[in-house]
Amino acid sequence: MSKRRNRRPTIIDVAERAGVSKSTAARALTGSSNITEETREKVVKAAAAVGYERNHLAVGMRSGRSGMLGLVIPDITNPFWAEVARGAQDQAAEAGSSLLVFSSDWDVAKEAAHLRALRQARVDGAIINPVADNFDDLDRFGLPFVLIGSSAERFVETSSVGSDITQGVRLGMDHLVSKGHGAPSLIVGPKNRLARVRFLRAVHQHCIERDIDPAILAMEEGEYTVEGGKQAMRRLLARDHVGHVCVFAANDMMAIGAIMAVREAGLRCPEDISVIGFDGIPSGEFAWPGLTTVAKPGREMGARAVEGLFSEIEHQPEHRRIYLPCRLIERGSLADLSAHAPQRVAGAGRV
Repeated sequence: MSKRRNRRPTIIDVAERAGVSKSTAARALTGSSNITEETREKVVKAAAAVGYERNHLAVGMRSGRSGMLGLVIPDITNPFWAEVARGAQDQAAEAGSSLLVFSSDWDVAKEAAHLRALRQARVDGAIINPVADNFDDLDRFGLPFVLIGSSAERFVETSSVGSDITQGVRLGMDHLVSKGHGAPSLIVGPKNRLARVRFLRAVHQHCIERDIDPAILAMEEGEYTVEGGKQAMRRLLARDHVGHVCVFAANDMMAIGAIMAVREAGLRCPEDISVIGFDGIPSGEFAWPGLTTVAKPGREMGARAVEGLFSEIEHQPEHRRIYLPCRLIERGSLADLSAHAPQRVAGAGRV
């Protein structure tokens, strides 16, 4: 008995406990249709009693499936990407699969190493947010995949899921106008990111439609982090400006950093400086003041990507880009200047 406790239970142990043959126990646990429900239930209970777990690697070698999926995201410390991972994990678990999560840290070499590791692990497929926007050699994966994030829209023949950034930016800009903020200052990401281009394109188009020259918008760039937002906000505050300053940050981490920089400068948000973010991460609710933001559907993005990946695995892909709508979350970081309308309110940098 002590020897049995020190080893992993096998299908033989299950069969002995259930009083059936080894082959019957195996068929019962693999869902074979030529097993009675009474026998199947008896075998399942026996497996639970002895602590038996199927060897998924061996099963995968026989079936060609491992029951594992891969997810490569750029920054797992960013709560938005954690939400995407949670949505993917929940959807994978519902389908009986496990999810291996890797963070590339915006590093091309790390991303390549993670993809090699996923292939070696014999995952059934992978969901990837490409780090580089020149991610052209898609055939090198050697396994089914779905793309997520801004870079994915460049590959029209590849299944992908992402937020509707244009719709989200317009939602935020319309809200700013409704609150009396005509021309916000901008905090955006690095120049080599497609997300920055999409964000700026939507902002500029909105301004042109309202007869506002986009050139008057002050802009600073930084990494998509709290520190990146802090540094960008400090540079904005160092500029000459007229009236109330409103800042539209390209993600919530940067927006939270901007609010911290405002406090460090001895100013108040939103009395002196208004800030609106983009992403909808949970921590925005606990910022002081609470962060007004345009929320992207992170969990839904992860779940829909897994659904698309299963279609790829089953060789039934639609090869289309799915755009998920964003929504506005209003909190306390944005001053209401609408009582001063139709006065045009300029952002920092207009002299």
